Amino acid sequence: MTAQLERMIAAQPEAIRALADPALTAPAAARLAGARRIWLIGTGTSLHAAELGAAELTGAGHDARWIAANAFSADLIRDGDATVVITHTGKTAYARRSRRIALEAGLPLVSVTGPAVDWPEAVRTPVAETSETYTVSYTTALTVLAQIAHHLGAPGGDVKAVAAQLGDEPGDVPVPARAMAIVGPGPWSVTAREGALKIREGARILCEGFDPDRLLHGAAVPYTAADTLLVLQPTADPGELTTALRHAAVLERMQVATFTTEASTGSALLDQIPMTVLLQKLALRFARQRGQNADLAITGAWADPDLWPDQPD
Repeated sequence: MTAQLERMIAAQPEAIRALADPALTAPAAARLAGARRIWLIGTGTSLHAAELGAAELTGAGHDARWIAANAFSADLIRDGDATVVITHTGKTAYARRSRRIALEAGLPLVSVTGPAVDWPEAVRTPVAETSETYTVSYTTALTVLAQIAHHLGAPGGDVKAVAAQLGDEPGDVPVPARAMAIVGPGPWSVTAREGALKIREGARILCEGFDPDRLLHGAAVPYTAADTLLVLQPTADPGELTTALRHAAVLERMQVATFTTEASTGSALLDQIPMTVLLQKLALRFARQRGQNADLAITGAWADPDLWPDQPD
């Protein structure tokens, strides 16, 4: 159990290095260059990638919007729009529908997909997932989006340097007795939600990710001493509210742990990757400690084919 997840996590440094050549993403960026507005579209893990990609493009002066694939519709389209559809498998029903809407509207289109997806507009990442707890497809999608954003004016990050930073192991975080909350400021809140998703899928632990404001305004209420708070704290800017929330959790006798990162590539998006991999490794550790098979995330009634007309993403 979990052997495939371990293999996929270990594949990430080489997979990310394989995307370091900016020539791989230059044609995709050129298709988006003249857009007045760019939609980034995804489902689940791919939606987290869309959110971070939109933030990177917005920081470079573009009107970039992230949206769940099931919410994207032709009614939203305006003149000058372009689209980025993120789907590792190319089989997710709403991702395929979003792509079809973009094609029928004649919009400039880029897809970020896995290696088996034969779409002419696709930038394909190099490794196909073999575990249902997706890891390498996410971090390579982030790399592709960071490279596209760099072509479009965002600060560039050193992709190879990021790949070299993925060897760290998570600290001594105990398996929560009941539930876990992960909190991080700014873009780290997206990484918190992605990490929480991996822990839910892989270890079958109730886990949620938050930005500090959302955790404070009601979400923290149900947490007790049986629960754990994991704080994602970029060293350069820990955030006053994040620090205060950690102190409040200690006073509430929760287990509290902190993950920090020294990543500072110049790209806020690429900076998320080392922390993301730490959270993936924590999900793997929890899965093994709890005897769960992280390679088969969706089971029982949740796996009913009527709920999954196509493969999850």
